[in-house]
Amino acid sequence: MTARFTVTYRLFAADRAEALARAEGIALEQTVEIPRDVVPPGFIEDEILGRVQEIGTEAEGQWRATVSYSPQSCGAELPQLLNVVFGNSSIQRGIKVIGLDLGPLTKAFPGARFGVGGLRRLADLERGPFIAPVLKPQGSSAAQLAETAYLCAMGGAHIVKEDHGLTNQPCAPFRDRVEAIAEALARARARTGRPCLYFAGLAGHSEELDDMAAFAVRAGVDGLLLMPGLFGFDTVHRLARNDRINLPIMTHPSFLGPYVLSSDTGFSHAMMFGTLQRLAGADISVFPNVGGRFGFTAQDCAAIAAACGDPAGIGRAILPSPGGGMSPERGAGMLAMYGEDAVFLLGGSLLRHGARIGEAIADLRNGLAG
Repeated sequence: MTARFTVTYRLFAADRAEALARAEGIALEQTVEIPRDVVPPGFIEDEILGRVQEIGTEAEGQWRATVSYSPQSCGAELPQLLNVVFGNSSIQRGIKVIGLDLGPLTKAFPGARFGVGGLRRLADLERGPFIAPVLKPQGSSAAQLAETAYLCAMGGAHIVKEDHGLTNQPCAPFRDRVEAIAEALARARARTGRPCLYFAGLAGHSEELDDMAAFAVRAGVDGLLLMPGLFGFDTVHRLARNDRINLPIMTHPSFLGPYVLSSDTGFSHAMMFGTLQRLAGADISVFPNVGGRFGFTAQDCAAIAAACGDPAGIGRAILPSPGGGMSPERGAGMLAMYGEDAVFLLGGSLLRHGARIGEAIADLRNGLAG
């Protein structure tokens, strides 16, 4: 019998018998999708059919069920793997995905190309958190965004990333914007001797993303920002595995909220913003920080960070990147919560400093270093 991968679900049921029935239903639904009594004997029943491996109590009315699946159910295709993990069952209430063990699929899905160690080498940052201002707002010209990037780099930012709302709008078209920002950051590095990694956002028509990524490489960007909620996890996976691109990937949570916000359906926060991002090949996972405007709790954020950094997780450990409502004043608290292996995003609050934005970043950097 071949080795199998496993998925762990949180089931909402009145008792163990109901939970077991639900788990057995998932095992059928996610594989053969036919009644149990008509499952053909032999290979399909013995190999393809999902198997309930374990049922345990989590809390009152909540059960933890582990179901194993054959790697032959999905091969090496990420969309089909996700389909087996939660396809049709995602349309049912009372089921939440909370764990994934790839088992024999580990080699097929190696995870991040760079991970924490690779990003530290690129940023020449041996230790300490990454400070990452966000280039915004939408409506700015390419020249304005480039000037902001330059000031941030001069102030000691380790990364500048484009806001996810910057796509290919007429005010700052992708190619003009990328060239201007890359040139500005090259000037800053020539003056400071420090790298400031530039993550350019890929957005527009899906069929253009590969060409946009190739252009970004030629322009000298250091990483790519992608939105798996809009373009799919397989797009992230494809670009992360592309040897000609060979850039770290940062993923943004836009459009992913409905997957986690329900208490009894979807994915756990750790699964969505930790495990699945690692599965797709992201090196940095952006998510809303506690205390901001999005309502994630400290427990949610801690679980995400743990999933990103778990040495037993998929591939290399990656960097959690909390953001949303962030400010330099919260830096010390963030360091205490997330530790050094994190990317701290700073957005709208920095714009209050205007032309002195670099000084604010320098103050934050000095505060975190001391």
